[in-house]
Amino acid sequence: MLEIVAGYFDRSSPITFLVLGVLSFYLFVTVWIFVYRYLYLGRWLSKESDSLEQMHMGAASVSSKSIIKSCLKKSLSPNAKVLQMCEHAATKEATRGLTMLSLIASTSPFVGLFGTVVSILEAFAGLGTQKSATLSVVAPAISEALVATAAGIFVAIFAYSFHLLLKRRAYELTTTIAMQSELLLANKNGK
Repeated sequence: MLEIVAGYFDRSSPITFLVLGVLSFYLFVTVWIFVYRYLYLGRWLSKESDSLEQMHMGAASVSSKSIIKSCLKKSLSPNAKVLQMCEHAATKEATRGLTMLSLIASTSPFVGLFGTVVSILEAFAGLGTQKSATLSVVAPAISEALVATAAGIFVAIFAYSFHLLLKRRAYELTTTIAMQSELLLANKNGK
């Protein structure tokens, strides 16, 4: 297996190295964003869920760990506008990183395709100098060229999947914050 990989890199052009380097960087950024944001959103969601549960159990206000508490410090009493602003701020923070994952998911297949096209052009240029081009000569060159497309699709799968997982986590968080806001307003209007 190592011999195959080493042979591939020996025959590769600088463009192929560049394409695989960009895709490797994309994969690193994708994994980093996912791990960091997933853990961050998980901790935040846990705090907000605890606060919501306390409110369901009869607490008059949100927990001191809730983002709503920090928004209410600047207001005398909870009102719909302040709570809505707080929800928007939470949504903005919760969805950070999703744009980058979306960009990576949509561009990595094209980066890989670019590498494949360049490799195929180089393979055909090399075949043009030979007197006979049999399937045993053409097939390996084409299969090596397709590695870049496979790498681009591989990165896109992870970027898109992680994008959807983080989007769902952000939705759960913002919904929990919105429920707390509604309970606060209901408690205020009920008294």
